[in-house]
Amino acid sequence: MNDNGLFGQKKTITLKVWRYKPGAIDPPRYDTFQVEANAVTTVLDALEEIKATRDGTLLYRHSCHHASCGTCGMRVNGREQLGCVARLLEQGSDVVVVEPLAAAPLVADLVVDMTPFAAHFTPAGMRLVRTSEFNAEAETPAGVERFTRYEDCIECNLCLSACPVANTNPAFIGPAGLAAAYRALITGERSPAEVFAYVDHEDGVWRCHSAMECSAVCPSNVNPGHKIMALRRELISYKVKRFFKGG
Repeated sequence: MNDNGLFGQKKTITLKVWRYKPGAIDPPRYDTFQVEANAVTTVLDALEEIKATRDGTLLYRHSCHHASCGTCGMRVNGREQLGCVARLLEQGSDVVVVEPLAAAPLVADLVVDMTPFAAHFTPAGMRLVRTSEFNAEAETPAGVERFTRYEDCIECNLCLSACPVANTNPAFIGPAGLAAAYRALITGERSPAEVFAYVDHEDGVWRCHSAMECSAVCPSNVNPGHKIMALRRELISYKVKRFFKGG
């Protein structure tokens, strides 16, 4: 271990990184790298150092570097995390295994195809930018018609990767899609009939086993597991009311 001044001592960490290239002769494997880490070194920092100085063929996704874009989702020691905020020395081991997200087609190395995720998410009809419910009494600045906000979901796909159902049933809408459907329902962006037609089937809201792994790994406090349970309650209430109305 070496002194690193402001951020404490450096420690050598063994990074085992999943490698796969489509069409390559070599089978999928783990490549091992020794990296120096201090208290603030993240998994993404280590991957970027490896790519820049040791193996330029390493593939991974990243963008914002501060947990806002969701692109650097990966599994670190078996747990879904954003690489840009997953600190190496907080992983509880001197050996850190980095793998691509599960429940998504593998493209290469740590890169997965997000198309199936989007296919479940987009039809829910939730807008990612909406009128803010906060600051109701605040005056907007000149030239600004109203306050808006982004939805909390950053579409990182961590919830789908962590979901035990999604890992065995690709037809399952998944936590993000169901949470988005609930959001569209309670904001009135979609009618109850539209939302429930989308989620009321065996691969929809009823397929969830309430493991709550999705909420445990969500980096944005969306709490999709809670939203799915709330969506079930709304659906049951909707059906009961229709039954007694004879509809």
